[in-house]
Amino acid sequence: MIAPHLLHEGETCTLIAMAERASVLTDAAQYFAAAKAAMARAEHSITLLGWDFDPRTLLEPVSEIPRDDMVLSLFLNRLIKARPTLDIRILIWKMQIAIAAQHEFFPLRSRSWLDPAIRFHLDDTAPAGASRHEKLLVIDDTLAFCGGSDFGRDRLDVKSHPDRPRWRAMPDGARYPARHDVMLCVEGEIAQALGAHARARWQEATGEAVAAPVQREAHSLWPAGLPIHFEKIPVAMLRATPATPQSPALRQGELLYLDAIRRAREIIYLENQYFTQSRMREALAQRLEEPDGPQVVMICTFQSPSNFDRATMDSARDLFVARLKTCDRHNRLRVYAPHTKKDHPIIVHSKMAMFDDTLLRIGSSNLNNRSCGYDTELDLAIEDAPGIASLRDAAIGHFIGWNGEAFAAHARLYPTLIVALDALGAAGMRLKPYHPKPVGLLGRIITAWHLGDPYDVAEAWRPWRRQKDVIAMSRASGR
Repeated sequence: MIAPHLLHEGETCTLIAMAERASVLTDAAQYFAAAKAAMARAEHSITLLGWDFDPRTLLEPVSEIPRDDMVLSLFLNRLIKARPTLDIRILIWKMQIAIAAQHEFFPLRSRSWLDPAIRFHLDDTAPAGASRHEKLLVIDDTLAFCGGSDFGRDRLDVKSHPDRPRWRAMPDGARYPARHDVMLCVEGEIAQALGAHARARWQEATGEAVAAPVQREAHSLWPAGLPIHFEKIPVAMLRATPATPQSPALRQGELLYLDAIRRAREIIYLENQYFTQSRMREALAQRLEEPDGPQVVMICTFQSPSNFDRATMDSARDLFVARLKTCDRHNRLRVYAPHTKKDHPIIVHSKMAMFDDTLLRIGSSNLNNRSCGYDTELDLAIEDAPGIASLRDAAIGHFIGWNGEAFAAHARLYPTLIVALDALGAAGMRLKPYHPKPVGLLGRIITAWHLGDPYDVAEAWRPWRRQKDVIAMSRASGR
């Protein structure tokens, strides 16, 4: 168990508010279905914040020609036509041209796909080189979704991660890899707080103040059939923002990670797109060196899909893992890359962490340097709520084709989680041990100097400030 009270307003989080209900959504098909159902019943407002936005996003895994309500832009256009008083606002980061080119220049050309009554704005207020990386959908200030998934054309996948289904394809027919992501759905006061945050972001980006929706009567937008994992619990909102001339950076996400790593007692479970953050690497290394420290289980992608990420993030990840392995003197570290049944790597895009059975964190923050206060990030955290251990069982189980109960029954046969993972046998072949690849001189330089992954605004354009990580990277590479 970890000590209580990791969440402190103004330190490790911005605020804490009550959720009447909350649910962890695994993979985009579940998120898109729940979001679509809730938006269809919206009475006042829909506000979406995102890093990416493709109006062609398929909302359901169908092999036939999709109906209009299965395509994001057509669904939203029909919704605003049927309900013209609905206030729909979409605020998406204005990508640099080089990045947008890899997305067929979406979201830069998304505006023309949407009804003029839908307010769509590209946010260009981030510092040069930084991004607005939050993923948040708020409906009527009553229901909200926060996590790692944007509405993108290559995001849709289901829990079973089938091999090459017809629906997992781009508009030109090109197939994209299986993809894993996680969102948290919350209802109640925390959704109202997230709505206020979304309106503040809109005003910051556009200069336009937006009034909160008038709640004429209490109404629930909870999607039918969505499992309820938590009821009547406090939920924390934590943020990362870059420094500006008017205010210092917010680093709540990094502070919570470091505090939770330091105080974990039994299990640290991390799913993340990237593992490059130097302070967290050293915090984990210290815990692994302790004779009675926690087990550490990490889930990562075998190889990033883009050349830029392979050059920057993958090299740093390999040195991150290599460093931890040198410190794993008591055999408590396991790193896995999930694969499909036919042995194709699954892209891990989720940003989820669980510490023992008392802290759950889901959001947009990667475990890299830039997510700590260079990019703009938003995460939610739940502390001391029953059910976190069951969610960890479900998360692991889904990678091997089991439900959470089946994996929990298996784990109870063994003294520790990692022993249970080692004993999976044939089922575990889909959750392959990840072995870091050798990193050459160029990769070590990219990592040591945080190229493509700056820690803050000052470091981004002053490379001489980055030498602080050279020594640690030399240790990781065995020099």
